[in-house]
Amino acid sequence: MREYLSHSVQETQQIARELAGQLHSGDVIAYTGGLGMGKTAFTQGLAQGLGIDMPVSSPTFALVNEYRSKNITLYHFDMYRVESFEDLYSTGFFDYLDQGGILAIEWSENIAGVLPEETITVAFTRIDDNTRKIQIEGGGRF
Repeated sequence: MREYLSHSVQETQQIARELAGQLHSGDVIAYTGGLGMGKTAFTQGLAQGLGIDMPVSSPTFALVNEYRSKNITLYHFDMYRVESFEDLYSTGFFDYLDQGGILAIEWSENIAGVLPEETITVAFTRIDDNTRKIQIEGGGRF
């Protein structure tokens, strides 16, 4: 497991940029942590590190946003409103698993039972108004 302390959005994005360099096609990243923890900021840094030159925003209402670079696609999910297997199935989530991109999943707690065995977990914990502990583990590499 790797553990970081972030004191700003920029530091959170930098941690994610570093992680991006260690990711492979097909990786699934499950975020845990409440509202305002930095999950979208982390995904912004992840996209930057993957060479994606597009603005990244929360997929709260779209359920999934797709960001493409020349080499990889990042699928950014928000599972906050997913309450059942039927809800999850209707998002097309299982089809995305087979597309060879990287999946970043906010509110992964809601779908924990269907995540692949090699899922990478990024846990966000609030220390104070500006500081977050970020723990990365799993995927056979962390």
